[in-house]
Formats: sequence, structure tokens, C-alpha cells
Amino acid sequence: MLRSVVPGYAGGVRQDSDTAEAVGGAMQADGGLAEADELRWRQHGERVVYDNPWVRLTMVDVTPPNGQRFEHHVVRLQRVAMAAVVDEQDRVLLLWRHRFVTDSWGWELPGGIVEDGEAPEKTAVRETVEETGWCPRSVHKLVEFQPMPGMVDTPHEVFLARGADHVGEPSDTEEAAVLRWVPLVEVPALIAQGLIAGAGSLVGLLQVIAGGVGQSQGAQAP
Repeated sequence: MLRSVVPGYAGGVRQDSDTAEAVGGAMQADGGLAEADELRWRQHGERVVYDNPWVRLTMVDVTPPNGQRFEHHVVRLQRVAMAAVVDEQDRVLLLWRHRFVTDSWGWELPGGIVEDGEAPEKTAVRETVEETGWCPRSVHKLVEFQPMPGMVDTPHEVFLARGADHVGEPSDTEEAAVLRWVPLVEVPALIAQGLIAGAGSLVGLLQVIAGGVGQSQGAQAP
């Protein structure tokens, strides 16, 4: 935790009058926060500890707002694109998978790593076809986020697809999974049960639900 490395922080938030003044000075008229220079972490350099095509582990030389300089571990991963495919019956296309890292089972949206020179929306379509055999008819960006920006750099984008065409069997045998069209009304219960735990799937599906996709807007039939 940050507070064990950098004195002057409580619960990850610096507690002193200088920070209070910086935050107060950064407040915008609408109640939001501007980028307060006093709260910016300074980077002085970065050295690679381990590197391969999928994972890069580095040590970044930084100075936090309290001025105590140290090296911070950073994991840099590839960009990821996923697809939330919704049909006319308000169902979303999900995959039931086992993840050995956490030794857990759960439902996930199709998706994967964006290849060099590939547009993220193309990745979302390609991965959906490879993993499910369904080809989304149209996609647009639903949300973009970083799942763990305090230590991990891995941009995620989730795209909404309205309808899909079945074009064959899944071709990605490494990502073998059970495929199902799950009613959107069942998704909150699955989340509550811990059966949708991956950040990309969780954030994407919550955005779908929050936006009223399907129930209020409808979607083309697969």
C-alpha cells in the first residue's frame, strides 16, 4: 500500500494543510477537480527488470507530492479490446471460462490483445468471431479505462455491438469456453455472486446496464 512506502499519507490520501490548499485551489466551478501541479507525481527515469511481448516489468524513479523520492514497480501490458454483443431479446453474449491464475470460473465478454496496427474496434470484432463464431454487425465504443492505474498500465476498451451473425464454430481453441446468450436482467445477480469478476467484462457490462442498452433502445437480432 502507498501509505507504507510514503509517510504523510492516510488511506492513500495525503493529510496535511499544503495538500488541502492544493485541492481547494484545483476545484473547478462545477465541483470537479483540475490537474493540481502540487499533487503530480514526478518521473525521473525508468529501468526494465523483465520484458517479453506480453509483459514488461519496470522500476520507475518517482517523487510523490511529499517529496520523498523512491522506485515504484510498474507492470506494462498490452492494449485490450472487448465486445458486449446484445441481441433483440436483451441478451448479451458471454463465455464461461476457467482462469488458472486465480483458479476461478466466471462469465466473460469476448476480447483480447490489440495487434500492432490494428484498430481496437477491429480487435473486438475479430476476437468475438474467433472465440464465439458470432460476427458483430456494428460496434461503437462503450467505455475506455485502466483497470489498475496505481501499478499496472493496460488500456482497456469495450465496444457495444448491436446484433451479430453466426459465421461458424469458434476457431480459437486455446480460449475454449462455454458460450451462452445471457439475459441482461440476470447480469446484476451474476455480478453479486462473483461470477463476473474480470475488469473488462465487469466495467463493460455495468456500462451496458447503466445506459439502458436493450430495454430502452433495442438491438438488432442475430
